[in-house]
Parts: sequence; C-alpha cells; structure tokens
Amino acid sequence: MLLRVTRGRLATTVVFPTAVLETEGAKTKARRRNAVIYFKDGDRVVIVASHAGSPTNPGWYYNLRANPDVVFGGTPMRATVVEDEAERRRLWAVAERVFPAYSSYRRQAALAGRSIPIIRLARRDTP
Repeated sequence: MLLRVTRGRLATTVVFPTAVLETEGAKTKARRRNAVIYFKDGDRVVIVASHAGSPTNPGWYYNLRANPDVVFGGTPMRATVVEDEAERRRLWAVAERVFPAYSSYRRQAALAGRSIPIIRLARRDTP
C-alpha cells in the first residue's frame, strides 16, 4: 500500500530497501509493476532477478530485456544486465549483505541450472 501511495518511493519494509519496478510487458506491452529489493552502487541502482531461487527468471526480467527503459521508484531508468563475472562477484558480495537470503536463492537456482541475473539501473533523461 505504501509503495502505491508514494509511487514506489517508500516501502513498509524496514530491513530491506524496496521500490516498485515498472516494466512494459514483453508480449502484451501492458505496464507491469513489481516490488523489488535494491541497493545502490555509486549513482546506479542494482536489482537481482532472484525469483526466490526458482528454476526460472521472474517475468519482469524478460520484460526489461525486451524493453530496457523502465521506471524505478518513479524515476525513468535504463536497465543493463551485468555480464562481467568479476563485476557479478563484486555485486553478489554487496547483494548478500543487503539481503542474506540471496545466498540460498543462488544455491537453489544453481541446482536447477540457472544463474541469477543482476541488473543495473541508470537514470535516463525523459523525452
């Protein structure tokens, strides 16, 4: 509720920073909204497509791959999947400090043959 009222800027979670990620449906083009845990890395935001360690990526991940222009916490941003393994290791270390359950999610996903994507969001200018 608080996420909706503040347009994704504030959440009731005290321990984990959460905001609303708005994507455009890859197939439907409909606006999709999902609350996601995030952390800051310099001037960028980082989110993890963990899907609680399930064998598949969350739907929002496919949406932002199809259209990387997203809105995060009310701010227009551009999504980029982190591919560099050294950078992924660095970001995983931070992510697991922010949300320790990511460690078990990674193990679960690996058992299913999935590597969990890490996504950087950078501010973009609005047209």
